Amino acid sequence: MTGIALLGAGIYATEEHLPAILASKFNLVAIYSRSQSSAESLAASLPESVRPNVALYYSSPAASGKSLDDLLARSDVAAVDIVLPIPHQPEIVEKALKAGKHVLSEKPVAADVEGAQKLIKWYHGLDGENKPLWGVAENFRYMESLKFAGDQLQELLSAREGAKLVTFRMERYGFVEAENKYYKTEWRKTPSHQGGFLLDGGVHFVAGLRYLLGAAGQELKQLVGYSGLLEERLIPVDTVQAVALTNEGKSGTVVISFGTEFKNGFEVEIVTTNGSVTWNPTYVKVAKRKGDGTGQETSTKEFPWSSGVKPEVAAFAQGIEEGKIADLQTPEQALKDLEVLQRMIESGAAGAALKTIGA
Repeated sequence: MTGIALLGAGIYATEEHLPAILASKFNLVAIYSRSQSSAESLAASLPESVRPNVALYYSSPAASGKSLDDLLARSDVAAVDIVLPIPHQPEIVEKALKAGKHVLSEKPVAADVEGAQKLIKWYHGLDGENKPLWGVAENFRYMESLKFAGDQLQELLSAREGAKLVTFRMERYGFVEAENKYYKTEWRKTPSHQGGFLLDGGVHFVAGLRYLLGAAGQELKQLVGYSGLLEERLIPVDTVQAVALTNEGKSGTVVISFGTEFKNGFEVEIVTTNGSVTWNPTYVKVAKRKGDGTGQETSTKEFPWSSGVKPEVAAFAQGIEEGKIADLQTPEQALKDLEVLQRMIESGAAGAALKTIGA
């Protein structure tokens, strides 16, 4: 089994990544956190059969043989799963890749497009023969419901000659309470990264929209947006609403808000000339033309909630075995998610200025 180290001991590392690693083909051999206490706390949640074989590393207090560099020097650590705050991720990704470790890093790929492009360019400049693999973890792309929705959309488009995309919408409304466990983490309360929760959580929803547009053979290319701060705690901005165009000139709407207390929910709807598909992580609704052409029929399939983290970690392990990162995990995919969100934020800050994606 491939030896892996988990870098990070926060909420998502504890609740999602650690169980996913334990359920995968990986062999967990080490945990790193910035503090000894957080590393020990995470280790305490390990099964008794695993705990004695997992070494702990930390930065504070400084201790001989316990640093991140010491961990990365271990020959039995072939891969690392990095689940650290957004501002710290890129430097740790680079450090791990330099050490020759395969890397799975949490989304977003970086705090901004410029930083992401710089890191990706540096990565592709590494020695090709010995270059480790790097994947970015976007768990929404591994939700069973999203794959099903994409398959249904492609069936609609292929079932009728000339069927094409008409429009699309993505809406995510919600409210981050003051007692929300994620809000209570200090780096989210006082974010140094753009967009605050819009960046941290928003890339998930953009990833879902892009996946379904991709199933229809299209990508987002331009947008104009408005942004605002509805809940003063959620600085610097908690809401963005945009009109977007695809590469084939089809228009739709994209709304993400973490500050709407009395409105909540999430859906992506893709409308074609032969029907529509509406996706939420726990259901998929399909409306399609009847076979005799006299009207439409609708159906709904429900799915149990699943974060998608376990299959994404499993896909990373498989990628290492095959020597190629999965298409759904490439840094370039994550960059596109990030760019859509950043251009929305920039457009809103500039009073609905037209922004081009991937220019």
